[in-house]
Amino acid sequence: MGNNFSHDIDLMSKELRLLLEILKRDVDSIQLIKSELFNEIDWNQFLHLVWHHRVYSIIYSKLKKVDGKLFPPQVIQAMYQEYKKNTFRMLLLSSEMEKIGKLFADNKIPLLFLKGPVIAADLFGDISLRTSRDLDVLIPIKNLEYAEKLLLNFGYEREGEVGVLNEWKWRDYHVSYYHPQRDIHIEVHWRLQRRPSKEPNFFDLWERKRLSLVTSYPVYFLGKEDLFLYLVSHGARHGWFRLRWLLDIDQILRKGINIEKINLLMKAYQNHHIVGQATILTSQLLNTPITNGMQVLANRKRSKKLAQKALYFIKETETLEIIMSTKNYKRYLFSLKTNLQRFFFFLISFYPGKADLKTLMLPKHLHILYFPLRPLLKTWRVIRKSVQERM
Repeated sequence: MGNNFSHDIDLMSKELRLLLEILKRDVDSIQLIKSELFNEIDWNQFLHLVWHHRVYSIIYSKLKKVDGKLFPPQVIQAMYQEYKKNTFRMLLLSSEMEKIGKLFADNKIPLLFLKGPVIAADLFGDISLRTSRDLDVLIPIKNLEYAEKLLLNFGYEREGEVGVLNEWKWRDYHVSYYHPQRDIHIEVHWRLQRRPSKEPNFFDLWERKRLSLVTSYPVYFLGKEDLFLYLVSHGARHGWFRLRWLLDIDQILRKGINIEKINLLMKAYQNHHIVGQATILTSQLLNTPITNGMQVLANRKRSKKLAQKALYFIKETETLEIIMSTKNYKRYLFSLKTNLQRFFFFLISFYPGKADLKTLMLPKHLHILYFPLRPLLKTWRVIRKSVQERM
C-alpha cells in the first residue's frame, strides 16, 4: 500500500503536510524541512489545522525553539496564547482529578482515570504538552447509581436525556456531568466503548492499573497495554480525525510495549485490525519506528484498507458532530466491526431509544409497546425528515 498511501499524503493540503512535518521531527531537524513547503502557506489555515487537531501545545513547544524567520511571529504568539490557556486548564483538571479520586476512594468506589492529565504526564512527561477538554473515568457498573449521587452532591449536574427501558445499558457506555462553577465536564464510563465490542472487565483492568504521579493523593489509570488498546479503539472509532490521538500512539510505540501481552489481549478482544491500522498511520504520517511484531499487524490487508479510509477523516476539518452524521463515516464505523459484532449491532438496533420517546410519548407503564412500535416510529422519522428536506 506504500505507493497509494504516499500518493494520498501528497494530495493533502500544503498546510497539513507542513503540520505533519513539524509533528514528526525533533526541534533540531525542523530547520531541515524543505523550503518549498513554506511557499504560499496560508497561515490562517495552518492555525485552523493546529486548533482542529488539538496539537497547539506540542507544536508551540517545538516552534518556540527554532529560527523565528521560518514562522511568522503572529503564528507563534497565537499558539502561545492557546498553550498558556491549556496549561491552566490541565492544572485545573489535575486539581479536580485529585478531588474526585479522593471522593470516590472515601466512598469505596474503585476508579480508573482514562484520559486527561494522567496520560499527558505518562506519555509526554509534561501535562502542558497534551490537551484535554474533560475528565474520563471508569467505574464498575454496579457503582454507577451511587457515583451519580456523589457527583450531584459535589456540585455536578447530569447532562443528556434519560432514555426508555434502560436503553443506556445497551446503547451507551458513559454518562456525562458538568460542574457549572468550575466549568469541568466528567464522563463516567462503565464500559470503555459501546456494545457489542468485546473488552476486558473492570476488575481485570484494576489488577493491571498504574499509580499516577500527577497528584499528591493517589489516583490510578490504565496499565500500559490496556491504555494502548483503549486509545487505539478510541482513535479508530473516531476515524483518527484528530492527529492528537495518533501522537498518543506514537509516544507509546516509541517508549516500547510488550508485544506478547498485546497479542494476548488482541486475541481475547479481536482488535488486531485496528491495532494494525494505528500502526500504519503512525509509521506513515509520523515516522514512528515499528517493531517486527507490530509490522505483522500492519501487513494485514484489512488493516491497510482501514488506514486508507481513515486518511479521508484526517484530511477533513469539519467538527466531529458533522463528520459522524455522514454516510461515509457510518460505513467506516461498520467496517471496523467483526462479523459477530455486526450481528449483535443489528440486534441492538431494534431496542427502543430516546428518539422513539420523542416521536411518540407513552406513559411509563406502556413503554414496553416501544418494541413492536419501533419499526413504524423509525419509518415515520425517515419520511418526516425526507419531507422537511424537500421543503
